[in-house]
This record gives sequence, C-alpha cells and structure tokens, in this order.
Amino acid sequence: MSEIQRFDVGARMSEMAVYNGMAYLAGQVAPDGSQDIKGQTAQVLAAIDALLARAGTDKSRILRAQIFLKDLAEFADMNSVWEAWVVPGHTPPRATVKADLARPEWKIEIVVTAAV
Repeated sequence: MSEIQRFDVGARMSEMAVYNGMAYLAGQVAPDGSQDIKGQTAQVLAAIDALLARAGTDKSRILRAQIFLKDLAEFADMNSVWEAWVVPGHTPPRATVKADLARPEWKIEIVVTAAV
C-alpha cells in the first residue's frame, strides 16, 4: 500500500495530499485579495503550479478542476486567465459555481486533482 504524503500540514488542513499516484490539492485562494478577478485568478493558478511541482507533476496532468466564483459576472474575465494558463489539448474536466467564500476579499477559489 502506498504511503500518504501531506504537504504544509496545519491544525485544520493540509495544502496537498499525495496518494497512489494522485495529488489532491486544497482549495487555493489569492494571497493578495485586493486584486481584481484576473489578478486573483493568476495568483491562484501560480499557487497550483507550485504545489503540483512539489508533487512532481504539472498542470498538463490535472484530472479535474472545481472553481468557486464569488460573482458569476466575472466568469469571462476569469476564463481569459484560465484559458491562457491551461495546456492546449490537456484541458481538464471542470465545474464552475457561484459561492460565498470564507473571506469577503476572495473572488475565486480553485480545487484540483492531478495525476503524479
């Protein structure tokens, strides 16, 4: 049986768990909540890239993405950043939903699962 690896373990959660060839990321949010949706999306995607690299994988191996948006009116602007980031031909299955996020300044949160 494979060992579970946990990254950035805290009292409440870990940022990522890797098990049996899969990387499970916690919801990623922008560290600078003062930016607009494009800026926050770019920050979140950079955080995802960094975590995936630590697991020995990358965005071309994302199997599923879940996107939580505070305001669906920002869907097109978020998508413009997302589409520039994803690897053509390797776009993952994705869901996007409107959600109240834990902090009022957060506009987006993204959760991904990737193959390692």
